[in-house]
Amino acid sequence: MSQSTHNQYPELNGKVAVITGAGRHEGLGEAMAKRLASEGCKVVITDIGQAQGAHMPKSAIGTSDEMQQIVAEIKAAGGEAASFVCNVLDAEQVKAAAQFAVDTYGSLDIWVNNAGIGYLMKPILEMDVEEWDSVLNVNLRGTFYGIKFAAEQMVKLGNGGKIINIGSQASKSAFAHASAYTTSKHGMNGLTRTAALELGSEKINVNQICPNHVTTGLGAWQNAHFSDVTGKGHEKYMEEMRNRIPLGRPGLQEDIAKACAFLCSDQASYITGETMNVSGGEEYH
Repeated sequence: MSQSTHNQYPELNGKVAVITGAGRHEGLGEAMAKRLASEGCKVVITDIGQAQGAHMPKSAIGTSDEMQQIVAEIKAAGGEAASFVCNVLDAEQVKAAAQFAVDTYGSLDIWVNNAGIGYLMKPILEMDVEEWDSVLNVNLRGTFYGIKFAAEQMVKLGNGGKIINIGSQASKSAFAHASAYTTSKHGMNGLTRTAALELGSEKINVNQICPNHVTTGLGAWQNAHFSDVTGKGHEKYMEEMRNRIPLGRPGLQEDIAKACAFLCSDQASYITGETMNVSGGEEYH
């Protein structure tokens, strides 16, 4: 994704944002980080940094080197950025990431819970408990830690803040062969709404973005995987996807980045507890 200066939301200039799971090129995290940086935010890119076990292979995570590359790209485009290795399953690392933002840039105004597992897709009868736990733990426990420790800093600083959780169309509708993923994203709805209720008095808005399919690096894997398991082949699978989306195309990284910037802006100051579809009309509830 190329970065340019937007300045659509001048109130974001100088705000400090942490984006988890943002260390991969062509990912939603990268797109959101670069969009917020283009609005003048000082961004902290976090990711796990290195492969950890069979369920978090190198092909699915942001490495330390790739994180540094994305930081360098943001700086080359005139933005401010830093990186911080953070496994969202480790409470102390998530807490340290929030502290790092404050220590480095003097504040913490925006936290985006983007880290997640969207590649352990099996039928219920074939999924083992370790795979189930990996998806639920990263997607839900990791989001809980992000909300908790970001909010702690925001309350301490006393300036309010914006917390954005990245859900999915699977937050609203079920999908075969994706029981753990669908369950985790449905659970995020309740977590988002409860956090919004609890943190509203601290002037912290908590919202969720629910994309339909976006062909990120992970999305390309999902396309190949579901083309195979449905027996339709890639061309037919993608044609059917386009046909069921009223706007006629899958989502782009930029679509989600635009929604994130809006929800972080003052234009969304009276919006909290929402699970906002960004799906070209495919998902409407």
